Amino acid sequence: MRAWKEEHPSRRAVGAFPVYVPTELIQAAGALPIWLYGGGGSVEISHADSRIQSFVCSISRSTLELGLRGHLDVLDGLVFPSICDVARNLSGVWARNFPRMFVEFLHLPQNRRSPSAVPYTIAEYRRLLAGLERLCGKPVAPEDLRAAIHAHNENREAAWALLDARRRTPWATDAWETYAFLRAGAVLERETHTSLLRQALAAARERGRRPKDKVPVILLGAFCEQPPLDLIRAVEEAGCYILEDDLLLGSRWFRTSIPDGADPLRALAEAYVASSPPSSVSHYRGTPKQDLLPQRCRQLGASGVVFLTAKFCEPALYDQVLYKERLESAQIPYVHIEFEEKMSAVDTVRTQIETFVESVLFE
Repeated sequence: MRAWKEEHPSRRAVGAFPVYVPTELIQAAGALPIWLYGGGGSVEISHADSRIQSFVCSISRSTLELGLRGHLDVLDGLVFPSICDVARNLSGVWARNFPRMFVEFLHLPQNRRSPSAVPYTIAEYRRLLAGLERLCGKPVAPEDLRAAIHAHNENREAAWALLDARRRTPWATDAWETYAFLRAGAVLERETHTSLLRQALAAARERGRRPKDKVPVILLGAFCEQPPLDLIRAVEEAGCYILEDDLLLGSRWFRTSIPDGADPLRALAEAYVASSPPSSVSHYRGTPKQDLLPQRCRQLGASGVVFLTAKFCEPALYDQVLYKERLESAQIPYVHIEFEEKMSAVDTVRTQIETFVESVLFE
């Protein structure tokens, strides 16, 4: 981030807290969108606990810790979406502790079935865009937003191509490798990241790997706080092929391209209301997501589900109860693992997954 700011001293960098932020608006304003996923295991919490409770998710505490230590002073702004009460309150804590930084809380519609959902979303996007225009010192023209939408469409297309390839041939590309390539986009310009993803897909196709006797699974629950990379590797090394996951969900939120026609802002709002995927942080307008999970397992040929949820993440933990009931009714095995950013010892998790794999293979 600092290197990019040195190369572009006149431009701004704006952070986006997960799960979903319309980063097209940030790019259209001329700023670099930066996805923030906390401090991982690289930061000790020594300042944040004086501003926020110690019993909330790690990502909120470590992100605030990074800010209080000055590691995020390269950012000119930060946008918080409506994930949960913790994210909502963190935006206020952030604004109080960093009064010179541009801070916005984006109120996304929870009930997307409402006829007011699209007009409401447009109004929120316009409010955010007006703030970004003040921050960046220039108005955003429709062609700026169209160009940003086009760049994001290509980026999502490249991301889904890589994910689809892993879904079809999971032995060719490990889930942790795919994750690392997608995670790199958090700090890169969209065009640069798109090129990287395409190179990764081409390299994966040239591999000569052969299938192994592993259990194909779906991994769910890490849509906001991200598990340690070693934990993802441990799940795979214990005998699982991860066919699908919700890691880094916001960076690939839409499955299809967003039209960039006469009114790109409306197109962006309509895409969120009509085409958002099932998520633990908003009401889904289609079939209940707990009913969709058994269907998805059958579609993909997944033999089970691995729930990977962050400690103190209420949205994920609440949904896990609903998912559990449906999976048990459909006789689909599952295993539940809680994690936190500073989780270092994964041997226990590996043993737990190995036991789960054996139960699936030899039931």
